[in-house]
Amino acid sequence: MKSYRLDPGHGLAGLTLHEQDEPEPGRRQVVVRVRASSIGFRDLMVLANTYVLPISPGVVPGCEGVGEVVAVGEGVGRVRVGDRVAATVFPRWLDGPFLPGNAVQLGTMVDGMLTEYALLDEDGVVPVPEHLSDEEAAAFPLAAVTAWNALTSGNPLRPGATVLTLGSGAVSLFVLRFAKLAGARVIVTTSGPAKAGRLRELGADEVIDYRETPAWDEAVRALTGGDGVDRVVDATGPLERSLKSVAMNGEVAFVGHWLSGDEGARAVDPSTLFMAGAALHRIATGSRAHFLELNRAVELHRVRPVIDRVFPFEELPDAFAHCASGEGFGKIIISHA
Repeated sequence: MKSYRLDPGHGLAGLTLHEQDEPEPGRRQVVVRVRASSIGFRDLMVLANTYVLPISPGVVPGCEGVGEVVAVGEGVGRVRVGDRVAATVFPRWLDGPFLPGNAVQLGTMVDGMLTEYALLDEDGVVPVPEHLSDEEAAAFPLAAVTAWNALTSGNPLRPGATVLTLGSGAVSLFVLRFAKLAGARVIVTTSGPAKAGRLRELGADEVIDYRETPAWDEAVRALTGGDGVDRVVDATGPLERSLKSVAMNGEVAFVGHWLSGDEGARAVDPSTLFMAGAALHRIATGSRAHFLELNRAVELHRVRPVIDRVFPFEELPDAFAHCASGEGFGKIIISHA
C-alpha cells in the first residue's frame, strides 16, 4: 500500500510517498480501506510544525478520512467488515470533557488518514450517514464536529438566538448550516463580495466584510440593536473583538486563532473579558459522542457539505498548494479511489 509520511517543519518538501505492507489488526482494532480524506489549514500548520500539538517524525498526516472496514481484530464488536466508517480526530476522546489523556490526535502523534489503508481502534470510528458519498463524508470529521461542539457546548441554542461566526472557512460554513437548522439568526464575517454572496446563498442573514469594516464588532452591535449576539464561534480572531460582540451572559466558543501571526491581535485586555460578562468555552474539535450526535442531525436533515475541490491521492501536493492559496470556499477533498 501507499502512504504519505511527514518530516515536520519542512513544509511540502517534507511530505513523501512511501510503499509498505498493509497493516494487520490487533485486538479491538480495524483496518479501513480509505476512500476519501480531507485537508485544511490545520494540515498546513502540521507540515510547518507550527501546530499546537506535538508531531511525530515520519507520521502519516491527515486527521479526516472515511472508508470501508476490510479487516477486524479480536474483540471488535462495534463494526463489521464492509461497514462504511469515518475516523474520529481524537480516537481516545470518547465522551465527557477534553482532558490531556484524550489529546492523541490522528495525523500528528499517531498515523492519520493520508494512506490507502488505515489501522484504527474500533472506538475511533463512527458510521457514515448513508446519503453521503465518500467524498462528502470526508468533509465532516474535523470542521463539522468542531462546529457542532461549538454550538452545543454550554447553554442550548434556542430558536431566535443570534450567532456570529468568524470567517468563511469550513468550520464557519458548518456553523452557518447547523445554526440555521436550529432556528438562529446568523451573522458571518468574511473578506470580499464574492464570498459574501456565497454566504448569503447558503442562508447567512447578515455578512460583514472585515476588510471594509475592520471594527466589525461595532457593526455586530449595530445589527443587534446594541445588545450583541448570543453566541460567537471564534475560529479566526481577534478574540478581543469577539468579546466585544457578545451579549451580556452570552457565550464565546473559542476554536483558536493561532493562524494569526500578530501577537498584538492575540492579546486580550482583562477589562474586556470582565465587561463582556460572557462564558468562554475552549473548543478542541469534539469527542466520539459529539460525532455521533452530529451524524443523527446530518441524517435527519440530509445535510451535505460545501466542497471546494476534489484532488486525486497522487496529487496531494497540489491540494496543499491550493489550500495555502486561501482562494477556496469549502472543504478540499482527497479521493483515494
